[in-house]
Amino acid sequence: MLELVKAGGWPMIPLLLLSGVALAIIVERFWTLRRVAVLPPGLSDEVRAWVAGGGALDPGHLEQLRETSPLGELMAAALDVRGRPREQVRERIEDTGRHLVHRMEKYLNTLGTIAAAGPLLGLFGTVVGMIQMFLGILDHGVGDVNQLAGGIGKALVCTATGMIVAIPALMFHRYFRGRIAGYIVDMEHEAARLVDVLDAR
Repeated sequence: MLELVKAGGWPMIPLLLLSGVALAIIVERFWTLRRVAVLPPGLSDEVRAWVAGGGALDPGHLEQLRETSPLGELMAAALDVRGRPREQVRERIEDTGRHLVHRMEKYLNTLGTIAAAGPLLGLFGTVVGMIQMFLGILDHGVGDVNQLAGGIGKALVCTATGMIVAIPALMFHRYFRGRIAGYIVDMEHEAARLVDVLDAR
């Protein structure tokens, strides 16, 4: 592995840095976007039962709910404007939902950029390697054909590395976007059920 890195030359350094950043983002997003952290089981049922039973909805309780999870924050936003027309409650939910999506998509633009930049950096490294090889031919002649083939192989190491970095980054970027979209649908459903309970009070 170390030999391949050496063969790629200095253009391998940004590729290795990008791979480290991509790995860190993937691990962090997996931890942050766990279902239990975004949609804690039983929270929506508990809040609806609390509201239906006429439980205290003072600012302290709402702040506690807001800090539990993104779902708790969405429900607290609805409860903040309880008693207002349904349309106003829905507007508050939608506004809060947009902020939550932005927060859940944190670092995903960076991951998408890595997916796009990886192959380009790999190609750049290959071009640099080929230029160096042809400059060597210009100075010393073709020489050994096997050595020439080896030089081309080394130059292509950067292209392969760029793809190795980009493919997982692209896959996880799409995966996390899909997971967030699924969470948003579930959160909107739970918020709509809470609004129904508020209307029935």
